[in-house]
Amino acid sequence: MPRLTTLILAALLAYDRPALHAGPAAGAQAAAQRTQAPATDGKLNVIAFGAHPDDCDQRAGGVAAKYAALGHRVRFVSVTNGDAGHQTEGGGALAARRRAEAREAGRRIGIEYVVLDNHDGELLPTLAVREQIIRQIRQWNADLVLAPRPNDYHPDHRYTGILVQDAAYMVVVPNVAPDTPALRKNPVFMYFEDGFQKPQPFAPDVAVSIDDVIEKKIDMLDAHVSQMYEWLPWVDGQLESVPKEASARRRWLRETRAVQPTPAVRAVLARWYGPEKGGAVRYAEAFEICEYGARPDQALIRKLFPFLPGALKD
Repeated sequence: MPRLTTLILAALLAYDRPALHAGPAAGAQAAAQRTQAPATDGKLNVIAFGAHPDDCDQRAGGVAAKYAALGHRVRFVSVTNGDAGHQTEGGGALAARRRAEAREAGRRIGIEYVVLDNHDGELLPTLAVREQIIRQIRQWNADLVLAPRPNDYHPDHRYTGILVQDAAYMVVVPNVAPDTPALRKNPVFMYFEDGFQKPQPFAPDVAVSIDDVIEKKIDMLDAHVSQMYEWLPWVDGQLESVPKEASARRRWLRETRAVQPTPAVRAVLARWYGPEKGGAVRYAEAFEICEYGARPDQALIRKLFPFLPGALKD
């Protein structure tokens, strides 16, 4: 009997393993997660990871709009399904709502948006989730990978940063997640801007003016109704201040969510745009190079951010 029990357990584990490693690419999401062929048209493949639907939009919605306008390919990935992020809703119904919001946000600027089916508030840096990240980067044949730094107030944010760091380099190892062909070169990995100071503050290497696409970024944020107009204001104790009328809501979003460049970001804007133009930028998104990926020189940075003007100023 013990041997029979052992055999049954082994069979069950073998049966479950493909589902575990297939991750969110299985089932209904499989069609959306196509594999990008190696680029031969001069266009970039950019992928950004956030812990929740709306995270990437807040940190990189402007540059995503710029890439899309130039015909480059962008995929946003939410590592959790957001099923805990609301004061009165939750579970599968909230996850479905947030997936629909993410899909609409991507549609508004012409990018692809994928929401993985990991529970909000329960993300851990496990091997199974790391393989999900590796598969996403490989499927997209990424040139540039954007993600949060692994120090943040929210454990899901921290672990998303760790997971993407752990995927760096592993994306080129064929024997890791062998069901998805390995990349032949390591992408450049970069961090989103944040305001946390310990163990070290964000140190921008690239800063991009998004003044010309700020309304497109607001379009994306506006699509996340459950977050921008319900959950986040409730957390901040500002729910009563949210306008009811659509155009007033957009103005409110711009005032509360489109923050001005910090002194550190302003200094990098001056290096890339020159002191006069850099000093005039109202809205920007900034990124720090992660040393775990490919190490870009100035020429590669210019290729990865084709909308940067002029020569880098020392």
